[in-house]
Amino acid sequence: MSLVLLIGGARAGKSTLALELARKWAGGVVFIATAEARDDEMTARIDAHRKQRPEEWKTVEEPLELVTALESLADDEHAIVDCLTIWVANLLERGHSEDEILAEAERLAELAASRKAPVTVVTNEVGLGIVPATPLGRAYRDLLGGVNRAFAERASDAYLVVAGRALTLAAAEELP
Repeated sequence: MSLVLLIGGARAGKSTLALELARKWAGGVVFIATAEARDDEMTARIDAHRKQRPEEWKTVEEPLELVTALESLADDEHAIVDCLTIWVANLLERGHSEDEILAEAERLAELAASRKAPVTVVTNEVGLGIVPATPLGRAYRDLLGGVNRAFAERASDAYLVVAGRALTLAAAEELP
């Protein structure tokens, strides 16, 4: 279990499941958070997430440089990356191109899959809803789909999380 991908809709239970998986790890745990507290509502969300984590876990707040954050961890530390959805938005907002973001996602997914200790990655599936009304919304949806695919291709386990339940996602080679 090197790279575990948890994908689903908003408030589906992905982060809660990531915490449950990490609690089973005998070693240290590092929570890599991508969200930034830019308003009162997001500050409250971040505070609520923090309260769910054991105090002995380390937290790294890194909205952009996830490769660097992951490289800085000890080999035996379980990492939770929460979440790719916000990470991609952060990169887009700061002017990164879609090609740059996909290349960085490939690099990050490869690094996560190669670690000895597990890496649990949380992300949203935004392609199941209505078609976004704006070109930026559609570009974001498509880009996040590509980023999610890069992680799913390298994940030892991938789960679709819906209503607090996890459904195993089979790799193409596992299909009949």
